[in-house]
Amino acid sequence: MIRLGLCCQFAEEPIKFFTTTATSILKMDREAALAKLSRLCLQNAESLIKALAYCQEHHIGAFRINSQILPLKTHPEAGYEISDLPDAEQIVTTFKSCREFSTDGTVRLSFHPDQFILLSSPNEQVTERSIADLNYQAEVSEWVGADVMNIHGGGAYGDKAAALKRVIDNVKQLSPSVRKILTFENDDKIYAPEDLLPVCRETGIPLVYDVHHHRCHPDGFTIEQATQAALATWNREPLFHISSPKDGWEGPKPARHHDYIDINDFPACWRQLDLTIDVEAKAKELAVKRLFDELGLSTTSHN
Repeated sequence: MIRLGLCCQFAEEPIKFFTTTATSILKMDREAALAKLSRLCLQNAESLIKALAYCQEHHIGAFRINSQILPLKTHPEAGYEISDLPDAEQIVTTFKSCREFSTDGTVRLSFHPDQFILLSSPNEQVTERSIADLNYQAEVSEWVGADVMNIHGGGAYGDKAAALKRVIDNVKQLSPSVRKILTFENDDKIYAPEDLLPVCRETGIPLVYDVHHHRCHPDGFTIEQATQAALATWNREPLFHISSPKDGWEGPKPARHHDYIDINDFPACWRQLDLTIDVEAKAKELAVKRLFDELGLSTTSHN
C-alpha cells in the first residue's frame, strides 16, 4: 500500500515548530541562552506529538521532522549537549513518547538534514560538521523511532568520481546508528540515480528516488528502471519523493515546487507498490489530502 508523507510543517493547521538564530543566542549569557534553547526544544517536542496525532487522524502515513527540531544543536559556538539544558529529562521523555506513532506503524518518521550536510566535500571541516549533525539527528531518530535520515550527494567539486569516492570512504567512518538509517537522494543538478546507485550498492545505503529531480536531471534510466533499481537498495519499506513544477515542465525553472501535485506526474509504476512517498509541495497537508483523494487511497492503508 502507498503511504503519503507530510514534510516538516503545516499550511493551515496551527501546529508550529520554533527556532532561533545563533546571533540571538550568542548575545545572551550562557545560562539564559540554555534556558531559551531548552524551552524551544521542549516546545518542539510537544509540537511533534501534535503533528503526529494530526497525521494519524488524517491518514497521513509519514512525517518528515525538521532538522532544526533541536535548534542550533551542533552550532560551533551556540551548540550544546542535551544534558546542558535545564529541561533535558523532560525533553527526551517527550520525544520518546512520539515512538508510539512510529512503533505501531501508523506514522513513519524521517529526517532530511539541510543541504550543507554532505559527505562528498574535500574540506575536512565541512565533513566533520556534517558528521556531527548526522550524529545529532540519529540520536533524535532513536528517541522517536525514525528509520530514514536522507541526504544529497552534494557538489562534484570538478571531479564527480573523486567526490563519490569520498562519500564511500566517509560512510565507512560513520557510527552504526547513523549508517542504520542513512539514505542518499538523487538531485536535480549533479547526481542522477545512475551516479548514486553504485554508491548505494557498495555501502548498503538505500536510494531515496526523487522522480521530480530525475525529470529535471535525467540519465540513462527510465522512471520505471530507476524505480526498480532504487527499490532493490532497500532493506525496509522504501521511501521516495514526488513534487510537481511550479510553472509546468515548460516553465523557466521546472525544479521549483508547485503548491500541489499534478496527478499526471505520479508514476503509474508506483501505484501498486508498498511505498512511502514524501509529498514535497508548498500546500503541505492540503496537498497530501488532495493527492490521497486523487489516488483513491484507502483510509485503512498502514493503519
